[in-house]
Amino acid sequence: MTVHARDWIDHAIFWHVYPLGFVGAEPCALPDGEVHHRLDHIVAWLDYAVRLGVSCLLLGPVFASSTHGYDTIDYFRIDPRLGDEADFDRLIGEARRRGLHVVLDGVFNHVGRDFPRFRSALAKGGNSQEAAWFRRTNGNIWDDQAFATFEGHPGLIALSHDNPEVSDHVVRVMNHWLDRGVSGWRLDAAYAVPHGFWAAVLPQVKSRHPHAFIFGEVIHGDYAALVREAGVDAVTQYELWKAIWSAINDRNLFELAWALDRHNQFLEVFAPLTFVGNHDVTRLASKLADERHIPHALAILFTLGGTPCVYAGDEQAFRGIKEDRAGGDDAIRPMFPATADELSSTGWSIYRLHQHLIGLRRRHSWLVRARSRVAHLKNRHMVLNMAADGHSLTVVLNLDDRDSVLPAPYAAEMLAGTAAIADAGSSSASVNVPAHSWGVLSLSTSPQVSPGN
Repeated sequence: MTVHARDWIDHAIFWHVYPLGFVGAEPCALPDGEVHHRLDHIVAWLDYAVRLGVSCLLLGPVFASSTHGYDTIDYFRIDPRLGDEADFDRLIGEARRRGLHVVLDGVFNHVGRDFPRFRSALAKGGNSQEAAWFRRTNGNIWDDQAFATFEGHPGLIALSHDNPEVSDHVVRVMNHWLDRGVSGWRLDAAYAVPHGFWAAVLPQVKSRHPHAFIFGEVIHGDYAALVREAGVDAVTQYELWKAIWSAINDRNLFELAWALDRHNQFLEVFAPLTFVGNHDVTRLASKLADERHIPHALAILFTLGGTPCVYAGDEQAFRGIKEDRAGGDDAIRPMFPATADELSSTGWSIYRLHQHLIGLRRRHSWLVRARSRVAHLKNRHMVLNMAADGHSLTVVLNLDDRDSVLPAPYAAEMLAGTAAIADAGSSSASVNVPAHSWGVLSLSTSPQVSPGN
């Protein structure tokens, strides 16, 4: 990560919005010339986001597309289902007025079938300049099946990242919207793009916008290698996401401990984008087998090193299951009402818990660099020490059906959660944690956390 990007990202907490779903847009592109001005629907929720405590709005696709936003038609035009450029400028201005940064979703691995250059390539043939923009699969065969697609999706045509015209185009797109006031980019499917492509593109963007935060979507693979070789500031921490819900559901915190060791290793290279939900996965409240453990997942998210991200609606314990079928994302990408006053009353306790933990995180901004050390571990019990820059906190987790007394040396004060400290501040301090409860504790001295522990 560049020094310039750290100026704001060290303190950032993201609120992730999938715009087309959030505003209730049509499932397919509008007829030519038709525009529905809906971005003000997101503007109406900015005060809610500020009260939540976040500092950055992470927007899913906003550019003209055929369907779900990831099949781009025009990178320089706001999707007419959302509005136009004036609507977008107003959203940026209103966000900035509230102290919120805005990061956009850049889909640069592939385009939609209605991308004009692809339509032109089909018309002009395989030797055309337009055809060179796309990755071929079928040798001399020339039809609309001759091109590589993203993970087998016929509507997503893979770009040829060896073509300098493609890299020049991506640089222009990224700089164009950074010029208009956004603060960074999420690189969709960054794992599918050659590292050398990003290594060529990103310096041209960073030289013009040194404060931009640019992170890649990476699910599997060598996270640290991509950061080093591609030049992104960070990547998404899917390993941690999986370990959190899986370890809690199985009541096997050894799985989480293994993932935390990996997480510490990543922190030696970069600060990952951490999350317990996003627009591509089943909602946390639906994923966890026992809703009493939602706070445990949140306590982990907001005390670990990295940059935390909250998927809009998770802070209200929205439910939604992702399904592998047409329309299978609809349940996790719902329309939001006109105002927060129309939300169900059942989610506000989780919202207040988010507020409390986000407030704790912002008061302890050193946590972005914190390494964790497992101080006590059983299948259903864990004590974690978080430390960086001479500061420290302890997190205690109890997934058991019974109260547990857990060792917490030098625990001084309860900052969040439900627990009672005995012998506070001493080396023999312990914490009585009720069944299915958790706690975040301040310490009277800072434990040493070695890299990789």
